[in-house]
Amino acid sequence: MTLNCIIIDDEPLAAGLLASYAKKTLFLNLVGVFNSAVEGIKCIRENKVDLIFLDIQMPELSGLEFARILPKETKIIAENIPLEIIYEDNDILIVNKPKGMVVHPGAGNHEGTLVNAILAHCKDSLSGIGGIIRPGIVHRIDKDTSGLLIIAKNDHAHINLSEQIKNRKVKKVYIALVKGFIEENEATIDMPIARSDRDRKKMTIVRSGKNAITHFKVLKRIQTEKGNYTLIEAKIETGRTHQIRVHMSYIKHPVVGDEVYSNGKNEFGIKGQALHALKLEFKHPVTGKIMNFEAPYPDWYNKIKEL
Repeated sequence: MTLNCIIIDDEPLAAGLLASYAKKTLFLNLVGVFNSAVEGIKCIRENKVDLIFLDIQMPELSGLEFARILPKETKIIAENIPLEIIYEDNDILIVNKPKGMVVHPGAGNHEGTLVNAILAHCKDSLSGIGGIIRPGIVHRIDKDTSGLLIIAKNDHAHINLSEQIKNRKVKKVYIALVKGFIEENEATIDMPIARSDRDRKKMTIVRSGKNAITHFKVLKRIQTEKGNYTLIEAKIETGRTHQIRVHMSYIKHPVVGDEVYSNGKNEFGIKGQALHALKLEFKHPVTGKIMNFEAPYPDWYNKIKEL
């Protein structure tokens, strides 16, 4: 029996080694090699694939997330959940995701997610490339990170936007409140990130990890009776999981409220990380027009802006 296989890995060396192995194995027929999950999904939809060699850590859609969207019997229920829509046309939807909302269903989060909400709003007008679990989802932010997200309403838009993200053409700007005074007015953190061997829910700085680059500048330094804080603007070149949170923790200035990379306790009563996806810039996937969006400032910002 011959098994049709594909390889999905964004590291050329690893993909090449796997391809060499597959070609030498008599019972394997290599259908294709892809450097992103989006390309792999398209192949699976068009071909019979029996076996997938899958990298775990990939930008935007990890191997584990990819594996979760494969079962055909999965069903996601549309829910009439209020959405803060920043912009919408026939191809894209820009939403301001609230803190505390999970982007897509997963273990323990089958309802109340952004996907459940956009299914009700867009109905059948969503890209299918993300599969049943992630229809229309081009990129994501963490549950307790608020701010802007792009939703693709068709496959063409999804592929185009994914390519822009892959080629670092999408500009993402965040604001964050971190602990302590940062002395530099601006700096760049260029440290590779990988999943922690000790705690698989956490990411960490590892020399062999994926490259991750965060630029930040100080907006304001805040001193209270209980401590010192810095409000920063952060721009990311790469989109690694928890990137800003990991990088700021690495330089000893963890994000206020972060319960994973700090203790979460703070005098402002902020629950979950004080991190907000404030701005997005990208080319419209159909018209090519430069699109700029800015979200309203979050509640935690309003608590500290006058300090």
